[in-house]
Formats: sequence, structure tokens, C-alpha cells
Amino acid sequence: RGMEPFKRRNIVDFIEKARMRLEHWLTHNDHHQEEYELFADQLEENGKAGAAGQIREMAVLASKSNECLRNALKELAKEDVIHV
Repeated sequence: RGMEPFKRRNIVDFIEKARMRLEHWLTHNDHHQEEYELFADQLEENGKAGAAGQIREMAVLASKSNECLRNALKELAKEDVIHV
């Protein structure tokens, strides 16, 4: 029983670090999302519509991965009861 507060603190610390990591990845990915759209526009303007289409398709997939990260953040937030 003497280790329980220590374990709880470690779990809380880990969850906080996990939240920070997920938020960082989301911010990072959102920045890339903007770059993908801009790059696709530039490709299209320079006669590379096929390549632009591929970048836009990749951007859709990246957006779906961000949705998973957002859902993971929601799951972390709602699991506020920690069992040791």
C-alpha cells in the first residue's frame, strides 16, 4: 500500500506527458496540413494537376489521422479516474 501514491503520481505524470505529446503532434500536423494545401495549389498552377491531386489525397488522409489524435485526447480527458 505504501507505493500506491507513488504509482498514482507516476500515472498522472505519464498521462499529462501523453496529453502534451498529442497536442504537440496535432499542432505540428495542422501546420503541415496548411503546407500541403498550398503546395497542391502551387503544383496545379504549374501544370502538375496529377501531382496536386495526390497531395490533396494525402492531405485528406493526414486529416483523418489528426481526427484520431483528437479522439485520443478526448479519451485521455474523460478517463480521469485512475486505478492502481
